[in-house]
Amino acid sequence: MSNTDTDTAPRKILVLGATSGIAEATCRIWAAEGARLFLVARNAERLAAVAADLRTRGASYVDTAVADLDDTDRHPALLAHAVNSLTGMDIAYLAHGILGDQAKAEQDFNAAAQIIYTDFMAPVSLLTWLANFCVQRHAGTLAVISSVAGDRGRRSNYLYGSAKAGLSEFLSGLRNRVDREGVTVLTIKPGPVKTAMTFGVKGSYRFADADAVAASIARAIDKQRDVLYVPFRWQPIMFVLRHLPERVFKKLSL
Repeated sequence: MSNTDTDTAPRKILVLGATSGIAEATCRIWAAEGARLFLVARNAERLAAVAADLRTRGASYVDTAVADLDDTDRHPALLAHAVNSLTGMDIAYLAHGILGDQAKAEQDFNAAAQIIYTDFMAPVSLLTWLANFCVQRHAGTLAVISSVAGDRGRRSNYLYGSAKAGLSEFLSGLRNRVDREGVTVLTIKPGPVKTAMTFGVKGSYRFADADAVAASIARAIDKQRDVLYVPFRWQPIMFVLRHLPERVFKKLSL
């Protein structure tokens, strides 16, 4: 549902993790539609630059908050402030997460726990508040970036993958709970995407373009989809990987 029609009120969109490559690319699409945006990220300088860019691209309103989203105690006040600033909320877009250091996490529980906390526990805190807000109003979309890495644990990234697996399952249950209340929950499962987070990763030159991924995400939100694999080729790939017998899968170097 585009807001190019002048009779349509601009959509009110909260973006958590707004300086991530995918989130920023998606926000550029919404800015061109004249959306009202509230952006949250931890890097103040980068956040200010993103906000300024979105204003020049046509966003009708942009406000920001600098916050470490791992600080779950701050979530209720932060989210309430964001909603008040937007004077409501149509979409909450959660792009908060880290890839982490798999090799370090294999040896250091604290490194493993940080990945799990950032990629699972903090999103659960945010989504609990946001879901309850939307249920009270019988409206709203929660669009959340998970990952194809959560579909099956692989030796190369099983800490990140396990956190994303937990997040995807949480979103599935949340969707089952709130869909009947008029609330949409979209689980976004990208394959590897060329962003700052994946810079330097082996084979990153083959990763998907962030702008193309963002366009698919924006369309999926408009169509009120439940689950999006992006690029689409990952859906059949992960179907095959999920159904490989363990005796075969454990011999693969993935």
